Amino acid sequence: MAFSSVSVTVLMLSVAFLLINLLAPSANAEAPAPAPSSDGTAIDQGIAYVLMFLALALTYLIHPLDAFPYNLF
Repeated sequence: MAFSSVSVTVLMLSVAFLLINLLAPSANAEAPAPAPSSDGTAIDQGIAYVLMFLALALTYLIHPLDAFPYNLF
C-alpha cells in the first residue's frame, strides 16, 4: 500500500495542528488565585461575637430561673 506525497503532507499537517491545539491552552493558562485578603482575624472576631451572644443569651435564660420565687424542680 503506497501513500502519495499529498496524503503524507495532509497527515503531517493534521498531526502538527492537533499538537499545537493541545499545547496552546497550557500556554494561556490563567494566573493563580490571589492570596486571601484576611489573615484570619475576621474569622476569629466572628467566632468571638457568636460566643459572646451565646453567653448573653444563656445569662438571660438562666437568670430568671434564679429570680423565680417558686421551686419548680
